[in-house]
Formats: sequence, C-alpha cells, structure tokens
Amino acid sequence: MNKGNLYVVSAPSGCGKGTILEEVLKNNTNLFFSVSATTRDPREGEAEGVNYYYISEEEFKSEIENGGMLEYAQYCGNLYGTPKKRVLEKLDKGIDVILEIETIGAMKVKKAMNEAILIFILPPSVAELRRRLNKRGTESQEVIDKRVNEAVEEIKRAVNYDYVMINDELENAIKDFEAILKASKLTIENNKNMIGKVLENA
Repeated sequence: MNKGNLYVVSAPSGCGKGTILEEVLKNNTNLFFSVSATTRDPREGEAEGVNYYYISEEEFKSEIENGGMLEYAQYCGNLYGTPKKRVLEKLDKGIDVILEIETIGAMKVKKAMNEAILIFILPPSVAELRRRLNKRGTESQEVIDKRVNEAVEEIKRAVNYDYVMINDELENAIKDFEAILKASKLTIENNKNMIGKVLENA
C-alpha cells in the first residue's frame, strides 16, 4: 500500500482558502484535514477541533518541548502549529493529509518531510485582499493593515512552492486545486509499481 500524500496549503488571510478546502474535502473522500493548534482566541463561528485546537501558550510550548509538533510558527502575535502524531498515522494508512499553514511553517514541513507537496493560493491582487478583509468586518483597521503587510511578505515566498493558483472565481479555484491533487498522483514516484506491472509479461 502506498503512503498517503502530504499536501501543505498556504495563503494570506482573506484569500478564501478555507472555503476552497471545504468544497475539496466534500468531493474527495480519501483526504484528511489536519486541524492545527493555535494560541489565538476563536473568531465568531469557529469551533474547537474544527477550525483549530485552541490552547494556551503554556500548553503550546509544552508540546514543542515534547516533540509533539510537526512544525510551529508565530503569526500576528500568536503561535500556530501542527500536531504530529495524527498526521503520521493517516499517511501510514495511505490516507492523503492536508495541512493549512502559513509560509514559515510550510518550509519547516518541507525540510522535515521532503515529499510534502506545497500549494500556494494567491488573491487576485493585494487591493482585492484588503477589500475582502474589510468586508469580513471582524478586525480593526490596524489588524487589517498588519495582515496585508504580512500577506505581501507571504506572497513573495510563493516562489518556493510546488504549485501556485489564484482564487478569483471560487468554482475555478476548486477545479484548479483538484487538478493539482490529480497531477500529484500521476508522478513517477507514485507510479513506479504501475510501470513494473505493465511490463510483467513483456
């Protein structure tokens, strides 16, 4: 049995990556979404164990010390990280895993697990990103300015990813994401056994 693929998805806040992933997960039953842990407070409508595991800074640092995080990083003053155990268990069972994390964490995962497939979702423009964040109405202008500045730096790091796509029209973005999933399954690394089987009776 082949191991599952590990997909690492990054995008600036406000790019709509959560909506894209929600639809992709509905359409692909062999995908497991790895819920990250964070020290930030939940936003309105978010739920424990669905959007994040919300833990204290002390708990988070304890997990780091005990080797329980695959990666972790600080973003906008809060800690975010990926609990390691569940991810490795799913991959070993042949289940594909999606991590939704920021760019610094993504590079750490790639360093620890070189087989990870990195996908970056771009906004149509920085101006459109700012408009979406303002429309959300959940944060102050100061926080939005900080997120836009962070987004610019994140977008610059997109050149280090395996795939890049734009979320302009949601339906097209979902199709693009699923095309990446399909393409990643057709690599030579994933299909060496298939070549052998074709040549068995040659």
